[in-house]
Amino acid sequence: MNRRDFLKHTSLGAASLSLLGLSGPALARAANGGRLVILHTNDMHSRIEPFPDSGGEWANMGGMARRATLIEQVRQQEPHVLLLDSGDVFQGTPYFNFFGGELEFKLMSQMRYDACTLGNHDFDNGLEGLKKQLPNATFPFLVANYDFSQTILAGAFKPYKVFEKAGRRIGVFGIGIEMAGLVSDKNFGATKYVDPVATAQAMVRQLRGPERCDMVICLSHLGYKYESAKIDDRKLAAQVGGIDLILGGHTHTFMKQPEPIDGPAGHRTLINQVGWSGINLGRLDYVFEAGARRPTVASSAVVPVHTA
Repeated sequence: MNRRDFLKHTSLGAASLSLLGLSGPALARAANGGRLVILHTNDMHSRIEPFPDSGGEWANMGGMARRATLIEQVRQQEPHVLLLDSGDVFQGTPYFNFFGGELEFKLMSQMRYDACTLGNHDFDNGLEGLKKQLPNATFPFLVANYDFSQTILAGAFKPYKVFEKAGRRIGVFGIGIEMAGLVSDKNFGATKYVDPVATAQAMVRQLRGPERCDMVICLSHLGYKYESAKIDDRKLAAQVGGIDLILGGHTHTFMKQPEPIDGPAGHRTLINQVGWSGINLGRLDYVFEAGARRPTVASSAVVPVHTA
């Protein structure tokens, strides 16, 4: 199959699966103007097709077409949806070796992702490889603690973006992992890593202050938890007040439900992560109640992506 035919036959429009893990009554209760539905993924690692029958524990799971159908069915029943990813879109199957990331970004664009952050594997073809594929993405990449000013990617990324959903302002920012020792020096070049805690604090001040956000979300590729002093999502939440939700990646952690972490000044942050390779789609439903200072989580679900 040639390249053009491959892209045509992997189009997401032909997929047709029922939404798994969420009942009709639950969706019906969610359909109101004060509810925000957050759908999220992490560490997709170029998993375009489902794992094969011989895939062991993950046999017949994953696949971008299947995920696209689940996402579209939620959008048909929910007026306010944010679709977010926490990085490592690249690397893991021959599709990345052949297309260099083109297919991943085009399919995510068809799914209408709202934002994504950068993972360490997104630099596997160097700054040049990443820059080459950026035009294939119709969504922004958000990362606040990488300084690209002395590289060919200067000006290519924003630290944050504000979305207006359910009559509220939702601020989303990105935090990346330290690449030194994890990524070949030549692949990130003169990119400078900036302290994620100080950066996150600055993002909260900006989003809660001048941007007047009602909710703040961090897309993190730091990793869920380390026994060492290395910064992770749990440590970030404990040290930085004002973040409502951290959607994590890098450690491929399968969380059954979001974990609350108490931070400064009594602020509680939820952390969530849904494994890897598009095996699961995370869902959190938030309700904005009149007069409340913060949104409330009405429900959460881990939606398996597999054959019905």
